[in-house]
Amino acid sequence: MSRNDDDRFRLRPGAPKQRGDAFINQVLRQTSKAGAKVAKAGNRPGARLGRGHVAARFTGASLTTVSRRVTIKTRLVNLAKAGARSTATHLRYIEREGVGRDGEPGKAYDPMTDDADLSAFEERGREDRHQFRFIVSPEDAEQLDDLRTYTRHFMDRMEADLGTQLEWVAVDHWNTDNPHTHIVLRGKDDTGKDLIISRDYISQGMRERASELATEWLGPRTELDIQRSMAREVDQERWTGLDRTLQREAVEGLVRTQRLEREPRLQRQRLLLVGRLQRLQRMGLASEMQTGVWTVHADAEPTLRAMGERGDIIRTMQRAMRGKQRDLTVFQPGENSRSIMGRVAGKGLADELYDKGYLVVDGTDGKAHYVALPPRTELAQYPTGAVVEIKGSTAPRTADKTITAMAVNGIYRTDHHLAVAMAQPHPERDPSEVVKAHVRRLEALRRAGLVERQAEGVWHVPQDLPERGRQYDAQRLGGVAVELKSHLPIERQARVIGATWLDQQLIGGGKGLGDTGFGSEVKDALQQRGDFLAEQGLAEKRGQRVILARNLLATLRNRELARTAQDIAAETGLEHRPVADGQRVAGTYRRNIMLASGRYAMLDDGMGFSLVPWKPVIEQRLGQQLAATVRGAGVSWEIGRQRGFGIT
Repeated sequence: MSRNDDDRFRLRPGAPKQRGDAFINQVLRQTSKAGAKVAKAGNRPGARLGRGHVAARFTGASLTTVSRRVTIKTRLVNLAKAGARSTATHLRYIEREGVGRDGEPGKAYDPMTDDADLSAFEERGREDRHQFRFIVSPEDAEQLDDLRTYTRHFMDRMEADLGTQLEWVAVDHWNTDNPHTHIVLRGKDDTGKDLIISRDYISQGMRERASELATEWLGPRTELDIQRSMAREVDQERWTGLDRTLQREAVEGLVRTQRLEREPRLQRQRLLLVGRLQRLQRMGLASEMQTGVWTVHADAEPTLRAMGERGDIIRTMQRAMRGKQRDLTVFQPGENSRSIMGRVAGKGLADELYDKGYLVVDGTDGKAHYVALPPRTELAQYPTGAVVEIKGSTAPRTADKTITAMAVNGIYRTDHHLAVAMAQPHPERDPSEVVKAHVRRLEALRRAGLVERQAEGVWHVPQDLPERGRQYDAQRLGGVAVELKSHLPIERQARVIGATWLDQQLIGGGKGLGDTGFGSEVKDALQQRGDFLAEQGLAEKRGQRVILARNLLATLRNRELARTAQDIAAETGLEHRPVADGQRVAGTYRRNIMLASGRYAMLDDGMGFSLVPWKPVIEQRLGQQLAATVRGAGVSWEIGRQRGFGIT
């Protein structure tokens, strides 16, 4: 061999022998020869990564067409992206009021105890990279006398399959037609390493293990049970198991009834499948091309899924309205340019796995509205009976348009904007406050990566900022913005000292109120509020007219603040320091207080305290030193680097 040959010579190691896999393949071949049906998993990229990929090949070997069915929904949560409060919020919600068997609150349990410490569980998992959330729903869960014990046995089998001890908590829910269990599993194995579960086990193995266990507990489904279950699906306006069978048996888009008759495994379904095709035809979702030859339209699945979702929404709204007759509508942000004002009649999670909530709003227009909320919306901030306003957040913000117009060569300067604002004073706000509001928006856009802060008061902004801002708002808010007008029901607002939503309606003349439903109830409450204000010397009744005192809202607000301050002073021993209009106050943010006039923050300067209008942006600053400037009912908060231009 020459030297040149040596230079060209390269070692090319072959692929390492998969001794374990070779053994597994031998087992699979022998099992197949014995007549068992074993699914060969791991064909998808990444399917064999993680624990459970071997077990996934053997689960379900004992399952047949008469086995009990179990549905499992899974979500892998990246805790860093989900936020620090994601776990606590989810745990609090699954343990909420009304989910128990008899309407009591849910009760969390773990492998050993029936009263799990959720706070301790959440604290132990704060440093975890990820977390698993499951919803396990046996088809015949109502027949399981002890869903809790079933869940523990199921998790024991998961531990055996995954080869590690699992740390989890669970809550059983009985408030739906299908009882189910929420399971939260930490993303750590028993050695403290990240728990990685193979894709095959999550998509297949878990469901088959759960089905095996349910079948062992309840026995196989009887022929009568199967026929009844399928018969119910014939006329359902949703995507059903019969539809999936038709989709699977279609050849080149055609379903032939003769083929259904020849297939032994479809004998018991044949008449039901034909009946389903006829039902789809009446719905305009299928056509009979010739005798015995059918085609199911391409849009059948999305249409039926949408119909099923709409049916669920209607039933949800009917439950929330408790028999009250209302026209039912679904709020569509892209279609509804007008806002909706109304009372929260019901709330909950439309998707419990992804924490997507909804509100049912009894509107002043006499209609009930279903409003889908953005993910991770805190439902607790909208109490049942509270008054809210719903708006579509699809239009570009005026602030974004102003920032773009003020920018010169893509550079926005606060001093330039302030000079322009002072030359053309805003009729209701101080020029500096106008600029501060725009800085607040810029800070939010900066965190989203849409603008860049080059120096104090200097920002680089793109020319298409209004459109980018609109897309950002739509993604963040889901096209919906909900504003809490009052946390008090109108019945309590009628006779309370404080500036209420009813007072604002009185000042505005009660415009936009319908003559039926909640609109009619608001009109009655306005009459009661007028009588109460007259008793307090803040209004005068002249026949059907109510003459309100000047500065009514400020007077009511000040009276409520004075009464609240007196109670706090008696409790803490601190002196109350009233805040004058335009005054700057500073102190340690101790707590927030919900009043009829709105929410207020308590600032403690060591010798006394002040009550200042609260803003959501300060809640993460509890216990910190803050400053604020109060103007009327508004406030400008100074936070961090924004001491010149704060949070309005």
